Amino acid sequence: MLKPQQEPIYLDGPVGQLETLVIAPKDGAPRGIAMIAHPNPLQGGTNTNKVVQTTARALSQHGYICYCPNLRGVGNSGGEHDYGHGEVDDAQAVVDYARAQHGDVPLVLAGFSFGSYVAAQLRQRIDAHHLIMLGAAVSPKYAMPHVPADTIVIHGEHDEVISLAQVLDWARPQSLPVVVFPGVGHFFHGKLVLLQQYVQRLVPSL
Repeated sequence: MLKPQQEPIYLDGPVGQLETLVIAPKDGAPRGIAMIAHPNPLQGGTNTNKVVQTTARALSQHGYICYCPNLRGVGNSGGEHDYGHGEVDDAQAVVDYARAQHGDVPLVLAGFSFGSYVAAQLRQRIDAHHLIMLGAAVSPKYAMPHVPADTIVIHGEHDEVISLAQVLDWARPQSLPVVVFPGVGHFFHGKLVLLQQYVQRLVPSL
């Protein structure tokens, strides 16, 4: 796990407080907001996950203020794990809080694994400038929706949790491009620097 960049704040969520790490932009006032959702807590996923923190770091270096919540039942957040249902309400509460703090600036929704499902479901409810899905949770457990055409999907060639074939089968009917990291597994081990660099290259267009 990467070391959290600061002490968490506690936001009011639908079923209790939401422990949230806020990673400020490198310089000046935020040019946008990013909400980044963590992987499955039943498998140890929290907001300090390396992929979550790497994504936040990349976005913050280009002016986004990044909110990385522990969703319900995780860490010091209230409530109980709800298998991707109530977690969407939690993510929306974080976005609502962020917008109240920073005004009408561009919004990026992002998520890793289970968090990609939460972010994709939230994108069905609210407008956002972009959706970033890492290790997309395309499986029978989660009814992954169709997503906007400008969604950024990044997946490892050798993902051992969610196969690339599953993701392509989901993406194909949408004509949705998938960025494949060759030789990489689910957690992007050994390729986090490359992931950060790739997200940073995307940022000017976000």
